[in-house]
Amino acid sequence: MSLLAVRALRVRYPGLTALDGLDLDIARSETLALVGESGSGKSQAALAVMGLLPADAAVSGSVRFDGTELVGAPRRALDRVRGARIGMVFQEPMTALDPLFTVGHQIGLPLRAHRGLGRRQAAARARDLLGLVGLRDAAGRLGAYPHELSGGERQRVMIAMALACEPDLLVADEPTTALDVTVQAQLLDLLAGLKERLGLAMLFITHDLRLARRISQRTAVLRAGRLVEAGPTDRLFAAPRAAETRDLLAAEPAGRKSPPPAGAPTVLEARGVGVAYPGRRGLLRAGPPRVAVAGIDVTLRAGETLGVVGESGSGKSSLGRALLRLEPAAHGLVRVEDRDLTRLDRRQLRPLRRGFQPVFQDPTGSLSPRLTAGEIVAEGLRVHAPSLGAAERDARAAEAFAEVRLDPAWRHRYPHAFSGGQRQRIAIARAMILRPRLVILDEPTSALDRTVQRDIVALLRELQAAHGLAYLFISHDLAVVRALADAVLVLRGGRAVERGPTADVLERPREAYTRALVAAAGLGPA
Repeated sequence: MSLLAVRALRVRYPGLTALDGLDLDIARSETLALVGESGSGKSQAALAVMGLLPADAAVSGSVRFDGTELVGAPRRALDRVRGARIGMVFQEPMTALDPLFTVGHQIGLPLRAHRGLGRRQAAARARDLLGLVGLRDAAGRLGAYPHELSGGERQRVMIAMALACEPDLLVADEPTTALDVTVQAQLLDLLAGLKERLGLAMLFITHDLRLARRISQRTAVLRAGRLVEAGPTDRLFAAPRAAETRDLLAAEPAGRKSPPPAGAPTVLEARGVGVAYPGRRGLLRAGPPRVAVAGIDVTLRAGETLGVVGESGSGKSSLGRALLRLEPAAHGLVRVEDRDLTRLDRRQLRPLRRGFQPVFQDPTGSLSPRLTAGEIVAEGLRVHAPSLGAAERDARAAEAFAEVRLDPAWRHRYPHAFSGGQRQRIAIARAMILRPRLVILDEPTSALDRTVQRDIVALLRELQAAHGLAYLFISHDLAVVRALADAVLVLRGGRAVERGPTADVLERPREAYTRALVAAAGLGPA
């Protein structure tokens, strides 16, 4: 008998069918990878298994765990299973973890709820679990808050919490999506080791087929809520039967961008850029400052893209914020189109900001849920083009939607009505409507599936060619960097360890650190 048996599972929302007749089986100690594009229903399947779908979801079919029906089960019955026998690792740990409580307290909660442990016993077990998932200085990290940990460390905390009660099944929903390639590799090794050691069954949800191939015995492919193919992972990769599976396998961002035109003007010149955060305060004095970025030089011309890569905590995002003058702890020279930004205050910077715009990693977090997509895109015009009336701002928003390949009629919808890739296009449109010369893109494709990544890379190339944009492209995904960047800067511990043309750095890396990044990414020939 299967540990988990899903039969004819349907999940419907008003006007939308998210899952349409899904059948899945997971045996004890087996890993099944569930893959598909954004919006294919992968996460809906995970939430349905856990009984965590929102109130407006209409669910039918069957989800049987170890013989017990979960669909329609009362909350008390579900709570005896969730956390105790089924653990879940969510895609975004910063959202899933409570910012008001230490990680030790949060790991201890399921132990106290399901195992009846006291505070001290739960804390001791939490320390052991943090050691089990490979978090350094486990005892010292019990008192840390989520914001004090890196993305990879927060994800390890989530895994520790999910494993606290030694469940039979682990549901991992995109657990490595926003992590750099070396941390991805470490977490995959960790999950594989824990599965072997604890005898776990695992439902591993991902949009990255390379990860599915590495960790699973069987793979199931979803498309628009329907199961299109399932079978042993090796067979599915070697001889995919469904066209949808072949499309996913062929979706790696490819090609190279055209070089910037000869004699293109310099848009960004930065010298000795550094970011140093104050040390943590002790009882009598503050500790030494923490250096996030140390003496980085950057020059970008119109039409040029510099890819910035490195592990989590290497200083990539801190460098981007420093160049945008969004980082109060930054120092060094930053010039954008011959304007020295270094000594300007917030008021003086404001009229210049239309010339250098950010696109952030998480479009869901950076788009206001209270505004329509059109209002979000046009918001910058209120500040930088105050003479425009509401009708003209709306017309400009419609043009921006068309430019990023979205139906202008959709601008009246709210962000939750769009997929992840569509929300990222809205974020790009918000930046482009101001016609900037420099765009700093901080992990803009990290949470997107490969087919959407390919489309976003093509869109960014088109916009760059049309408007002569300079891009600083921050990413942990070396395949995307290879397809988009003219040159690459490799950071480690806030310092530049290697830089040069993309082909040289990613295909013939000089430094051992860069070679490790390339190896972890599994890059093949372009």
